[in-house]
Amino acid sequence: MEDTIAAIATAYGEGGIGIIRISGETALPLLEEIFEPFAQGEKPVNRKMTYGRIVDRQTGQTVDECLAVYMKGPRTYTAEDVVEIDCHGSVVSLRRTLELILRSGARMAEPGEFTKRAFLNGRIDLSQAEAVVDTVRAKTEKSHEAALSQLEGALSRQVRTIRAALLDLLVNVTVNLDYPDEDIEEITYDNLINQISLIGEMIEKLRATTATGRMIRDGIRVVIGGRPNVGKSSLMNGLLRESRAIVTDVPGTTRDTIEEVMDIRGIPVYLIDTAGIHDTEDRVEKLGIQRSRDAFEQADYIILVLDGSQPLQEEDEQLLAEIRGRKSLVLINKEDLGGRISPEDLKEILPGADVLTTSMATGSGITEVEDRIEELVYGGQLHQENSVLVTSVRHGELLRQAAEDLERGLAMARRREPLDLIEVDVRSAYDALGEMIGETVTDTVLDEVFSRFCLGK
Repeated sequence: MEDTIAAIATAYGEGGIGIIRISGETALPLLEEIFEPFAQGEKPVNRKMTYGRIVDRQTGQTVDECLAVYMKGPRTYTAEDVVEIDCHGSVVSLRRTLELILRSGARMAEPGEFTKRAFLNGRIDLSQAEAVVDTVRAKTEKSHEAALSQLEGALSRQVRTIRAALLDLLVNVTVNLDYPDEDIEEITYDNLINQISLIGEMIEKLRATTATGRMIRDGIRVVIGGRPNVGKSSLMNGLLRESRAIVTDVPGTTRDTIEEVMDIRGIPVYLIDTAGIHDTEDRVEKLGIQRSRDAFEQADYIILVLDGSQPLQEEDEQLLAEIRGRKSLVLINKEDLGGRISPEDLKEILPGADVLTTSMATGSGITEVEDRIEELVYGGQLHQENSVLVTSVRHGELLRQAAEDLERGLAMARRREPLDLIEVDVRSAYDALGEMIGETVTDTVLDEVFSRFCLGK
């Protein structure tokens, strides 16, 4: 924290502008060491952009023309003195400018160190720090909205509200334990049960968003499977609104998995078209079919396509058996060619199956497939813009831990067990929620969180 750090803050490669960020006590002297304003007598002023050039003092050579701004802490990203230099987006000029800064006394920043300093200096909490990465990596409008909501503190506020309720409960329990002979209103077990139950409901409400939040942030893997020539590639092209996969009436055209990332109503979807699964002696086809089965195992959602113009084949029935118990959708395709399979037939083989009748030739059913994917993510409930989603696996695990702690405490309260035993579980829940926002967190956890960041952020 005592070092002045520096790093390139923009992506590697050519661009119109490249930015170098410096943070620390000597940020301004470092800038003055390598920067010369073009206006005679001008010096960098707090929060004023200055036009000038980067100069190698040892050779007198101009490295680049640039704009530089000095921002005095604590009203900066890291809450320290910060300098940002806007160079031309040349790999060479950025690298040479950074070398001059490091030679003048700065240290190369570690991944995520700027944001880590913002957290350690109290400008943001840990959940907001994690949202920085999610904002940078957002793949769709919905994932960006969820990250931005967390960055603005929506999740932190809810966690702090729950922790405040837990703290009140802990104070009441502790007072009754430490001062049993004083004239203090004794906490009753009925009141304790009621308070723990209400707080547990608040945690469960937040925890219920974790599945949706994960899919919004990380996306879902949707695998399209079925026998050869049933319309899998046509479905993929229909969802993508472009001809990505080759479509012919020759069985076995697709011999490997084809993966595309797409946005379905704000949901990041990894769409995987697989080779037709069937018995074959062709070695290349066998490899593709094995990859198809591997993709099935890794899928969040399986779309099994059947040729509705033919009766069910033995291979169809095997595939239906394979997806039993998985989140899946069965499409009876080619309805335009006449129906030889009915939804009722499928539900006898796969009770409770979600079945749609489609025709990729006419585009019928594409919208309904998108509806099903949206329902999978939101659980059939419409997501409101101001509602909080828990998107982090770490946060979900801590919420689970807190919920289990309170459940144990509630069970003990119902059995009228000693208050000091109940206090242990309530305090554990309080600490677990504190770890979400960084108020009770170890260095190991911090290192793990910030290791996911890129340099310069």
